[in-house]
Amino acid sequence: MAERANAKAKAGRRKSGEPEFVQLLTPEGDRVDHPDYTVDFTDDELRGLYRDLVTVRRLDAEATALQRQGELGLWAGLLGQEAAQVGAGRAMRPQDMAFPTYREHGVLYTRGIDPIMPFGLFRGVDQGGWDPNEYKFNMYTIVIGAQTLHAAGYAMGIKYDGKVGDDNGEAVIAFFGDGASSQGDVNESFVFAAAYNAPIVFFCQNNQYAISEPVVRQTRVPLYQRAQGFGFPGIRVDGNDVLAVHAVTKAAMDNARRGNGPTMIEAYTYRMGAHTTSDDPTRYRQGAEVEEWKAKDPILRLGLYLNKRGLTDDAFLADVEKEAGKVAVHLRERVLALPDPAPVSMFDNVYAGGSPLLDAQRAEFVAYEASFEGGNH
Repeated sequence: MAERANAKAKAGRRKSGEPEFVQLLTPEGDRVDHPDYTVDFTDDELRGLYRDLVTVRRLDAEATALQRQGELGLWAGLLGQEAAQVGAGRAMRPQDMAFPTYREHGVLYTRGIDPIMPFGLFRGVDQGGWDPNEYKFNMYTIVIGAQTLHAAGYAMGIKYDGKVGDDNGEAVIAFFGDGASSQGDVNESFVFAAAYNAPIVFFCQNNQYAISEPVVRQTRVPLYQRAQGFGFPGIRVDGNDVLAVHAVTKAAMDNARRGNGPTMIEAYTYRMGAHTTSDDPTRYRQGAEVEEWKAKDPILRLGLYLNKRGLTDDAFLADVEKEAGKVAVHLRERVLALPDPAPVSMFDNVYAGGSPLLDAQRAEFVAYEASFEGGNH
C-alpha cells in the first residue's frame, strides 16, 4: 500500500498551476511511473512512434501551405496534438471503429488510410469519402459533435450483435474537442452510451480553445469529470505524452470490448496553430501562452526520451526528416493532380432515388452552362 501511495504521489506531482493527469513522460523527456498505467514498447516501436509524430506534423504543415497557396479551400490543422492522435490511434485494434471530427489526420494516418483521402474534401473536388468498413474509420464529420451520436449508435449495434464480452471483442472510439463538449449531441450520446452500457470510448482532445473561446468559459469543472454525471468513468491524460495517451486509451478500449461500458478520456493538450486556416489566433490569445506550450511539444518530448535511452542519433533523425519530407512532397504532387469534377456532378448522389425537383434544377443548370459556350456571356 505504501509503495502504491508513493507511486501515486510521484505520478501526481506537477509543476505549479498544472492540472492532475496521467503522465508517463515529462516535458523534459524523463520516464515516470504510474500505478495504474504503463507501456511496454520495444526500442523499434518507440522509434516508430517518433517517426509517426514527425510524419504527421510534416503532412499537416504541407496541407497548411497548400491552403495558403490557394490550393485548398480550408484546412483544420493539428499542430501540437500529434501525440493525442497517434497515441490513441496506435492503441486501437484492427477490429475497433473510430469516428473522427475533421481534424483527426493523425488517427487517419495510423489506420493505414492514404493521407490524400481527406484532401479531396478540403480541395472541393469530392466528398472526402473512403470506405469506413474497410479501414474501421468513419468519414470526417464537419457538424460539430454529430459523430458522437453516430459512434454511440454503432457501439450499441455491435453490443447487440454479440461482438463484446472478451479480449477479442470490438470497441468504438469517438473523437471530439473541448468545444464540442458543450453541444447537445455529445451529451445525448453520453446518455445513450451509459443507458445501454455501450462499448465506446469518448476521446476529448482538450486543446484549450473552442475556436476563440477558452475552455474556462465552457465549464466550471474539468471536462473528464462530466462523465461521472452520466454514470461512467472519466480520466484525464497528458495529451502531449504519446506513451500515456496510448496506455490510457488501450486500457479504456479493452475495458469497453470486455463489456464494461463507456469511458471518457480528456487528453489535455494544446492547439499551437489556428483552429482552421480561416482563423487568426493572435486575436484571442497571447504569444507567451503559445511559447509556454511549445516547451511541452510532444515531438520534442519523445525525442529527448529516446536520446536519453540512446535510441537516436543524427543519422536516425536525419532519416526521419528526409522520409517525412518525401511523403509530404509526394502528397503535394498528388493533391495538385486531383481532377476537377464536372460542375453538374454536384447533383449526383443527393438522393438515392432521384427527385423531380432535383432533375429540374439539373436541367436548368445544364442550360445555364451551355449558354456560355461559343463566347456568349
